[in-house]
Amino acid sequence: MKLNTIKTVGRSDFVNMGPIKLRQPFPTSLIDNIDPFVLLHHYGPYEISADNNPFDLGPHPHRGFEPITFLIQGEQLHRDSLGNESIVKAGDVQWTTAGRGIIHAEGPRKEFVEKGGTLEGIQLWLNLPAEKKMIQPNYQHVSKDEFGVISSEDGKVNIQIIAGNLNETFGGIQTQTSVNAYLINVKEGGSFNIPTNNKHQSMLYLLNGQGLINNSMSLKQNENQLIHFNEDGEGFHIQGKDTSKLLFLSGKPLREPVSSYGPYVMNTQTEILEAMRDYQMGKMGFLANS
Repeated sequence: MKLNTIKTVGRSDFVNMGPIKLRQPFPTSLIDNIDPFVLLHHYGPYEISADNNPFDLGPHPHRGFEPITFLIQGEQLHRDSLGNESIVKAGDVQWTTAGRGIIHAEGPRKEFVEKGGTLEGIQLWLNLPAEKKMIQPNYQHVSKDEFGVISSEDGKVNIQIIAGNLNETFGGIQTQTSVNAYLINVKEGGSFNIPTNNKHQSMLYLLNGQGLINNSMSLKQNENQLIHFNEDGEGFHIQGKDTSKLLFLSGKPLREPVSSYGPYVMNTQTEILEAMRDYQMGKMGFLANS
């Protein structure tokens, strides 16, 4: 396998989002976006209790992209203006297609808060092409047991196929664009060659542990945690230097102008103003506070 060379290596430093402190691998001054992905947040792990619950996001709108949650630890309650209500548990994925507009709310359930526990997840914003920015909104919730898994011969590398496919094992999410998303668990000493689509932009993000990529680049928490690959190879090699969890993402770049403001991702500033107006006029639906 010809290995993809590495284009950029990034950190995952903390930023403040209101009362929440979380990691933001991009956008940063080094990496604005990795087309078609426009934002990646790694929140937690937080110790949630009745006295400490910063991650309770009330009803808020989105338009023009797909906000996606990979829940690593804990559980969250999702509600939206389409009438969906579901409990997302550790290992589950919720994939919202905001399209022309949706209002949703998410946060730990009251029972989880009262009992106490650890909450951790990834929030990803996947852009929609101009022709699909105003499609009907949709919501998918897939539990961890419904995803296909590929394992190395020694069982030390397990790859959960969330979206797209890997070696003809297909993900459980129906996507609007050409995208691959894998959650990778590696035990110390485990190694695997993972093929990539050279028509996609691709990246690898370390959630925890330590890994060696392409026998040369070390990923470690609080140091380098994000790799953006060039589109010049057939895949990459991963080796576990410790028990590790990583997220691999790839997507066909849209190569379209991006105009974003708050919870909206459109192509022009005029479309952003239209989104703000439509939300105020109730055209994205309604969702009451819990």
